[in-house]
Amino acid sequence: MMNNNRLWSRPRLPSFVNVKRAPSLLLHLLIFISLLFLAPWIRLVTTNTTRMYDPVIAVENKSSPIPDCVTWNSTGICPKIHPASSPANERGGSSCPDYFRWIHEDLRHWRKTGITERMVSEARRTAHFRLTILGGKMYVERFREAYQSRVLFTLWGFAQLMRRYGGKLPDLELMFDCDDLPVVGAEQYGVGPPPLFRYSANNSTLDIVFPDWTFWGWAEINIKPWSRFLKEIKEGMEMLKWEDRVPYAYWKGNPRVYRQRYLLLKCNLTLQNDWNARVYTIDWKKEARRGFMQSNLAKQCTHRYMIYVEGQAWSVSEKYILACNSPTLLIQSRWHDFFTRGLVPQRHYWPVRDSQMCKSIKFAVEWGNNHTAKAKEIGEAGSHFAHEALRMENVYDYMFHLLSEYAKLFKYKPKIPPGATELCSEALACHAHGKWREFMDESMEKFPSDSPPCMMPPPFDLGALARAKMEAVDEVEAWEDEYLRKKDNVLH
Repeated sequence: MMNNNRLWSRPRLPSFVNVKRAPSLLLHLLIFISLLFLAPWIRLVTTNTTRMYDPVIAVENKSSPIPDCVTWNSTGICPKIHPASSPANERGGSSCPDYFRWIHEDLRHWRKTGITERMVSEARRTAHFRLTILGGKMYVERFREAYQSRVLFTLWGFAQLMRRYGGKLPDLELMFDCDDLPVVGAEQYGVGPPPLFRYSANNSTLDIVFPDWTFWGWAEINIKPWSRFLKEIKEGMEMLKWEDRVPYAYWKGNPRVYRQRYLLLKCNLTLQNDWNARVYTIDWKKEARRGFMQSNLAKQCTHRYMIYVEGQAWSVSEKYILACNSPTLLIQSRWHDFFTRGLVPQRHYWPVRDSQMCKSIKFAVEWGNNHTAKAKEIGEAGSHFAHEALRMENVYDYMFHLLSEYAKLFKYKPKIPPGATELCSEALACHAHGKWREFMDESMEKFPSDSPPCMMPPPFDLGALARAKMEAVDEVEAWEDEYLRKKDNVLH
């Protein structure tokens, strides 16, 4: 048999090396050097699945992948995203949740005209950044900073979408405004409004709603990434059954952001009135100094009913409240985000009038405590919506479908702006520290999806949907009016 050592050219060895052991030492040394050189390109296949890991994972790292900052800091080059090539799993071909249908409505204003370069440029007026996707890569051009880490974690969400569906996203560019209030008024524009992305809108604005930054964490107030929150709240719910919770309505938050929240404070327990509400204020600066010991959202599902009230615009708190497995008492709202239009009164939440807030809350709690089976059913349906329809796979699929449908409307070929830089996880995480870096590592997509996005549903019959929701609200208000009339008769 041929001696394998002859395949290597033997160099002159130092005198202190044992000649008999030199070939073995050299072989190990050359293998070690080869592994160091090839490590960034090695892709692993697990023994029990066909899923392939992202190339930024270290060769022997079996834990969750983290950004490859060693390579990034030395090269400044984003790693290439390799789309998964494995067969689709059982989720492939499933239908998207119903709220995805609103994508058709949100983009309806550009169906006839298409989206032109002039329209996108006009949207820059209030935008915080421009995102461009071209040839399977993302680029960002920043214009101004937003409140706290909104820009950072919104971009992080885009970077994770690229890690999940790299190579499948179409060429496009968009302008994103991270402020609360929508600015594209429907009455301002006849045709061809500027397509501006943001977190919320209302019935008189045309801003395109998109998942907010807190799905990947809100570091400044220690709100954890959504996936981790759902796991923690599920553990909390199992520890305290709905029947054993405090039989009142609960709200805790910052009342200084909007008048409606100040009015809610009047529904608190006093010597004169008990509106069946327990309302608490929170000072986030004090909470930060205390280490957020009293503001863990996953541990606040202690009451049978949870109150949702908007802030200056929509509030990110809605999804956390829905997840509690307690009926959400939703005070009449003016704003919507990307999923709230998929909620149905009496199925996912209990509607509360804003014109007589305290009386409505009192009735809702009394009705629920007298109809416990139905109240529990509403709480479970709202919680199921938060845990299933809003799980991160669906959030990413919503982003994917919205961007795909948006790109179909383009009348021009996007190009990389002169001031843009390539966007990837490393470009954001390698400069982050503390909670910011912790939340990024935790919410980073581990590998490309091995299944396609869910199947996009057709458009709504908006007229029928609006009528069904209105009928459900009218029925609750009729019950409430009857309750108040009987109560007045007793008093008089």
